Amino acid sequence: MDRDARRGVGTGKVVHAYPGPQERAHRLGQQQPLAGGGWVDIQEDITEKRQAEQKIDWLARHDPLTEIANRHHFREQLKTWFDARQVGGGFALHWIDLDHFKEVNDTFGHPAGDALLKSVAKRLRKVLRGSDLVARLGGDEFAVLQAGGASQAEATKLAKRLMRTLAEPQHVLGHKVTAGASIGIALAPKDGSSPEELMKHADLALYSAKTSGRCTYVFFQPEHLRVSGNRRELEQDLQLALSKGQLELHYQPIVDLKQKTVTSLEALMRWNHPTQGTIAPGDFIPLAEETGLILEMGKWALHQACRDAITWPDQIKVTVNISPIQFEYGDLYKVVKDALRDTGLEPHRLELEITETVLLRDEAKVHDTLHKLRKLGVQIALDDFGTAYASLSYLRSFPFDTIKIDRSFIRDLDGPQRTDCVAIINAVVGLANQLKMGAVAEGVETLDHLETVSRAGCEVQGFYFSKPVQASEVQAVLSQVSERLASSDHNDSAGAST
Repeated sequence: MDRDARRGVGTGKVVHAYPGPQERAHRLGQQQPLAGGGWVDIQEDITEKRQAEQKIDWLARHDPLTEIANRHHFREQLKTWFDARQVGGGFALHWIDLDHFKEVNDTFGHPAGDALLKSVAKRLRKVLRGSDLVARLGGDEFAVLQAGGASQAEATKLAKRLMRTLAEPQHVLGHKVTAGASIGIALAPKDGSSPEELMKHADLALYSAKTSGRCTYVFFQPEHLRVSGNRRELEQDLQLALSKGQLELHYQPIVDLKQKTVTSLEALMRWNHPTQGTIAPGDFIPLAEETGLILEMGKWALHQACRDAITWPDQIKVTVNISPIQFEYGDLYKVVKDALRDTGLEPHRLELEITETVLLRDEAKVHDTLHKLRKLGVQIALDDFGTAYASLSYLRSFPFDTIKIDRSFIRDLDGPQRTDCVAIINAVVGLANQLKMGAVAEGVETLDHLETVSRAGCEVQGFYFSKPVQASEVQAVLSQVSERLASSDHNDSAGAST
């Protein structure tokens, strides 16, 4: 080269050596004199550097998956809106949570979940005006800042548009899915005089929307603060419930109509709260799962159920519900093995009941644990059969001992869907028989329910025979069930003779 230009490998710099003053380059850069006269002009190409800086700045404020604002940028903008009051003194914060994202993610895989999030972000952008801001806060949570001095009426209009667009079916990686959304709305400055307060109140409104049945929107109300306070208080009480002996197990019989006997008793946890009385599991188990307390509670339940079962007739099993959290974060195999060892209960007398939600998680880990438990001699039941995704594939992937027909099919025997429910019950029992599994119908409460499931040929569980009772009442319930079975035999014989 005329000027002996050399580019440093990987440096982005160009070095020019000039023999004398007459060759000085009018360029930006560093100049270093040469010993024999002249100088070296070092110039750096900063195009790539500037592009990298711009990219870093963009990534700092945007979610790389959906390409909308991230939580950091959202917080910056929220503070700016409060400080500058550029939106007429008021605006609305819409806190959005997708209602069925987890099911999509678990059923079709993380790529499908990512595709759904990208689709949701695109739809949200289309609904909003240029002055509004949409951000992904993390996971399946989004937020929208609605500008222009939003009133409750204006916020309602936008919330309805958001819900309509998100409720429409979406096609992700060849799958047609419907996500839907719950929205919590807080208005500034009425519902919050600072970013933190507004976010807190929007989150409380969102929680109210989710507990109200989902697929709805809720405006923040002062009442939500009381509910939130009660929930925190309940969480604190729950942390002490186990150590204070406030938890106990109640048992409900599962009856074999053909053999005229009780085959198992299902353990159902109850919380004897010191001021609120008996609290049903549906009101505190979700909280225990959210906080991780379910691990210790589940361990206690397994040990207590095995201790109680030792006192029952040898042919009766005990059925214990297992939370997905116990599979994911606990060593369930060890907990079960320890419970059997410590109590002396034979493994075949313990039945673990899981839901399809368990199978939607880490499939390899779950199946490995289930097979180890089966090898130990423990029986496995699949609860709520037919209410989640891909049930038939689960029956192929793991040989369950029992499948439990969800109580919703039994309940609907009383309504216009009776014919469909009868067909489903018969089909599930027939499938179980073909796969050499047992079948149990839950929620049997009336004689009509009993006769219907009896014709199908499955075991039954429900209030028709007994409500869940304390361990001290189990022997009385066993006698009560025997009497009722004998009574039904007598009625059948009388009916046949007439």
